[in-house]
Amino acid sequence: MSSASTEWELDFYSRPVLDENGKKRWELLICSADQSFRWSRFCPANSVNSIWLKAAIEEALALQGAQAPRRLRCWRSSMRTMVQRAAAPLGLEVLASRRCYGLVDWLRERERTAYPSMEGHLSGPLAPPPSPVQPLAIPLPEAVRGDSWSWAQLPAESFSEAADWQISFAGLVPLPECAAEAPVAGLRLFSPSRALALAGWLAGLEPVRLEVRDQQLVLEAGLEDRWLVSDLKPEEAEAARTAFQLARDQAGGLQFLAVQTDETATDFAGFWLLRDLPDC
Repeated sequence: MSSASTEWELDFYSRPVLDENGKKRWELLICSADQSFRWSRFCPANSVNSIWLKAAIEEALALQGAQAPRRLRCWRSSMRTMVQRAAAPLGLEVLASRRCYGLVDWLRERERTAYPSMEGHLSGPLAPPPSPVQPLAIPLPEAVRGDSWSWAQLPAESFSEAADWQISFAGLVPLPECAAEAPVAGLRLFSPSRALALAGWLAGLEPVRLEVRDQQLVLEAGLEDRWLVSDLKPEEAEAARTAFQLARDQAGGLQFLAVQTDETATDFAGFWLLRDLPDC
């Protein structure tokens, strides 16, 4: 998929491993969306700053040479300023986004297999981080509202050729490992006259995942934005919750969001693969 080669996903943060002074070790992880490129470095406790980060990113870029991307996705709001300061002198655009699905998968893998084998690993139960206060979902801007919408469900194998579909604004990501027939729930937005403009606006919102909260369909986007798509009837809300849960259980949380002119269209003004991951 195109994002795998044109963008990197980056996380610079402390890990559940203590150094010899009893302080948590900081680590930089950089990967492509499809994880064909992975690069990591631990950072000394006294060097957690944009100067060290710039040098480390520069080293990763040198490994890729002419193939190095010019855009970084960063999903931790607390680190955005430091990442921007490090990336700007290197001519890198920083996109604040939770669409870092490859990075989240890699981080979860390291939490299972890498950190526990390191000296100083913090084993046993840890105090849970404070739960973020979710902002209330606000109605989608007028420019992003379709004239109508409908639910859709497709088997996971349907998306294996998505890169060949006719899509004006595409947000494709590598598919998680799952059965070909695993059900994937999604949302189709329709607008005969404004489909392309609507898709362009949605692309700027950086859609992350769909969720049903009480009896509302909510689109999470950006770092912490929550947009109200529609109010739902009780039975419709319950059916959607069940469909999303099934995708979490069987399809790695895969979802999709499509924008088309009408229900008979075979091309897409916009199409995004989303994933409902607990860490993103």
